[in-house]
Amino acid sequence: MHDIKAIRADGEAFDAGLARRGLPPHSKAVLRLDEEKRAQQTEFQELQTRRNQMAKAVGQAKAKGEDAAELLATAKELSDTITSLEKTLGEGGELEKLLAGLPNIPAGDVPDGKDEHDNKELRVWGEKPKFSFAPKQHFELGEALGLMDFEGAAKISGARFTVLKGALARLERALGQFFLDHNTNEFGYTEVSVPLLVRDAAAFGTGQLPKFGEDLFKTTNDFWLIPTSEVPLTNLAADSILDEEKLPLRYTACTPCFRSEAGAAGKDTRGMIRQHQFYKTELVSITTPDQSEAEHERMTKCAESLLQKLGLPYRVIVLCTGDMGFSSQKTYDIEVWLPGQNAYREISSCSNCGAFQARRMKARYKAKGGKGGEFVHTLNGSGLPLGRTLVAILENYQREDGSVAVPEVLRPYMGRLEFIG
Repeated sequence: MHDIKAIRADGEAFDAGLARRGLPPHSKAVLRLDEEKRAQQTEFQELQTRRNQMAKAVGQAKAKGEDAAELLATAKELSDTITSLEKTLGEGGELEKLLAGLPNIPAGDVPDGKDEHDNKELRVWGEKPKFSFAPKQHFELGEALGLMDFEGAAKISGARFTVLKGALARLERALGQFFLDHNTNEFGYTEVSVPLLVRDAAAFGTGQLPKFGEDLFKTTNDFWLIPTSEVPLTNLAADSILDEEKLPLRYTACTPCFRSEAGAAGKDTRGMIRQHQFYKTELVSITTPDQSEAEHERMTKCAESLLQKLGLPYRVIVLCTGDMGFSSQKTYDIEVWLPGQNAYREISSCSNCGAFQARRMKARYKAKGGKGGEFVHTLNGSGLPLGRTLVAILENYQREDGSVAVPEVLRPYMGRLEFIG
């Protein structure tokens, strides 16, 4: 959500930020609705004053033995009007709906651009493996091993699901344990076990609702399946005033994630790149505004470190304004090298959301020696997704006979297994 005070102070700057996102100006509409809302609030206060005066007049009339029927009727009309206006103000009107549908304003150092072609490469790590044979894609390797079953998954659930068996199922489990161990022991994140079903308010708080409901799965009793554990982890700070001395809060969780992949028809139809259900280890930080940029760099380095330990080549890019997520003010994507595709593919996205999510979920902090009124900054990143990391291991560690070497750091989690095949 956006700061209405900042828009009042400089509507042109707000419109300039939206323009970088490819959106038309909205400040005039926002300020018009803001003026209407403030008029309603003034009317509400005046009506309350009149109601109090009317109640006093009714009391005086009764004390004198006078007929108070007309006064009581007027008082009831006032109460009904106040109740209706109070409901309107409490639920949020057109102003809140408009602001809730507008994305975060990009940070000043984010490159301008229309789409992924305008993203900027920041650094590259690792050497791409060289093969004496034509490298295969992960689904070719997995199916040939008899350990990756798309047909069986389709019979059970339809497209964009996968059944893993044997050593590949164990490899997926090993990755989750490996990531959590390093996120907690080495990087200082607190492991959290979170609900997989959330209410509207939680999905609204992180920006999934109201605009992106079609990207989620919803139960028949109005819960949403989480698209990422960012949603419950970040909402741990909702409706709270945190002590500055306890910040930053750093959380990690490894959960199933559920996405409808609306609009993804024809994209990555083969394999495990784009699934309705997958496991992901998430990183979430809740911190003060003056520390959020440093926390963003730290989080990205934590995700990079996991790929380095696995020996997987990657590059880091900063997303342009046209490719950023709705809630983000700045995002780094980490793209891992996939030899079978001869391309880099996203494996982690680390975003600084500033105070955008905090305003939506009313997450504040109390400065040392001060009052609790300033919004925290929230950050989230993949650290890392299990499925896409498994894909990268299969393609980078494949051998000519179709077997796959197990990265050395994962062997303690795999019963010392060195090769899958």
